[in-house]
Amino acid sequence: MPRKGKSHSRRPVNKRTPSWCKYSPEEVEAYVVKLAKEGVPPSQISVILRDQQGIPLVKSIVGKSITKILADNNLTLPIPEDITNLINKTNRLERHLTKNKADTTNKHSLELLVSKTRRLAKYYKKNHVLPENWKFKSEIFVT
Repeated sequence: MPRKGKSHSRRPVNKRTPSWCKYSPEEVEAYVVKLAKEGVPPSQISVILRDQQGIPLVKSIVGKSITKILADNNLTLPIPEDITNLINKTNRLERHLTKNKADTTNKHSLELLVSKTRRLAKYYKKNHVLPENWKFKSEIFVT
């Protein structure tokens, strides 16, 4: 699916810690672990740190990504967050299609979503993030 336009957020060119950020790597890592123990998903941890604590990029301060910090502290999720979100979206769309059987536009959207989920699962299996016997099954769209 090609994207149109160039308007998206960009990371800073400079990878060094900004001079105005007064947090040590240990403090930032402690914040990340604390938020993960509270049940905050990894994608939201950086947003919370940026908005509430004024921490621009965790990786530039600590030298590790948020997922690496969580892996070092045994706080990783059993299934990666992005594939979990795709599965939840698929389930919502399947529930919609059981009530609205003639909605052909969303039937096509479901097909695209299922294929995207399977491609991502294939990538995670290849990189040993998911077990080899893990399988995604759609309730409506079974191939």
